[in-house]
Amino acid sequence: MLPFWRTSDAGFRAAFAALMGRLSLSEGLRAAGAADREPPEEAVRRIVEDVRKRGDAALVEHTERLDRCRLTPAEFRVTPDEIAQAVARCPQEFLSALRFAAQRIRRFQEAVLLRDPKPVRAGGRVLSLRYRPVDSAGVYIPGGTASLASTVLMAAVPARVAGVRRVVMATPPRPDGTVSDDRLAAAQIAGVDEVYRLGGACAIAALAYGTESVPRVDFVAGPGNIYVTLAKKLVYGQVGIEMLPGPSEVVIIADGSASPAYVAADMLAQAEHNPGSSILLTDSAELAAAVCRAAQEQSASLARGDAARSCMERYGAAIVCRSLDECVDLANEIAPEHLEVHTEEPDGVADRVHHAAAIFIGPWSPVAVGDYVAGPSHILPTSGTARFSSGLCANDFLKGASVIRYSRKALTEDAPALGQMARAEGLDGHAQSVERRLGRARRRK
Repeated sequence: MLPFWRTSDAGFRAAFAALMGRLSLSEGLRAAGAADREPPEEAVRRIVEDVRKRGDAALVEHTERLDRCRLTPAEFRVTPDEIAQAVARCPQEFLSALRFAAQRIRRFQEAVLLRDPKPVRAGGRVLSLRYRPVDSAGVYIPGGTASLASTVLMAAVPARVAGVRRVVMATPPRPDGTVSDDRLAAAQIAGVDEVYRLGGACAIAALAYGTESVPRVDFVAGPGNIYVTLAKKLVYGQVGIEMLPGPSEVVIIADGSASPAYVAADMLAQAEHNPGSSILLTDSAELAAAVCRAAQEQSASLARGDAARSCMERYGAAIVCRSLDECVDLANEIAPEHLEVHTEEPDGVADRVHHAAAIFIGPWSPVAVGDYVAGPSHILPTSGTARFSSGLCANDFLKGASVIRYSRKALTEDAPALGQMARAEGLDGHAQSVERRLGRARRRK
């Protein structure tokens, strides 16, 4: 079920490169293109442009074609009564769990929220940075095989903590036009202002450009399939986006002290996303073999066990390295969304991993706690993009503005250097904008 490799094998590098290729965005494009006559990039471009030009009429047509759901523009928005009825139908235990998770997320996001730094004051100069939230944000919540009510909290609560005045949710409808009760309940608990039953690329386009029935937003966040990802990429610049997330992934660094049962369970938990990548890096061949056996046994008890096994075969591997240092080097090369460390001294190992979006240390910290209740958002960079990006947090909904105040004395002191630099660049007007204030304007010869 799980490919078993050694880094000392002659063919390891080729096999590893092929695995990394399967986890890339380009692989997602190839897979989507194979299932459709039209290349995904062209399909998305056509949909986005159609929504931009025709608004509601395009939304009606694409929602009927893609979601098999016939809606009128008046039906795009889920009404407050529908949301209240959905909440009423949810079990109280589930609502309590959502509130518990929302509280944890809110607490963490409030703790990491950027505050205006203390101004820098020097000789008549007051320099500072001021953070303010975007006015409006849209969160996209997929509606595929897993309803992902948790993602509503992970996207909307950070926006609320940042102070965004209008938080909107878009999520695909069922063929009968309804949205699942759990997503609607999570939206209410997270403080979402408006919910629209719109999915895929047309939902992203509606949020970015606005239509007659869907007011535009300033920022779009949330995961989705390859079509959602391409749409976010296409509308960037019209709106802000947090990242281009892809299929979920976990890398686990473990030594001989790790529990094979725990490691196998966490690898299967990622694989059941289908697609979801699960990679074990270990210096113990015995552990790797035991994990492969445990994963095979445990998959039989999962509702999505067949899919998880298939996913692990294509997107997973148990890799035996020469040392823990080599495990760390490979983890940094992969730059995973989730990294777990199951070693005798996990802190030292974790400290040497510089490229991972979320790090889970020790046997009692499975990725699942981060998925639901720990506090940091589970909307994280994937496909190696943790090399240069971070997970979603309240700060993504903020923009910083530098604030500069000069006295006449300070401007006088800085004028010579400013003038030299401006004229070296051929920008006399810049220099004169200072010199005129100081009565030093030069006449052109």
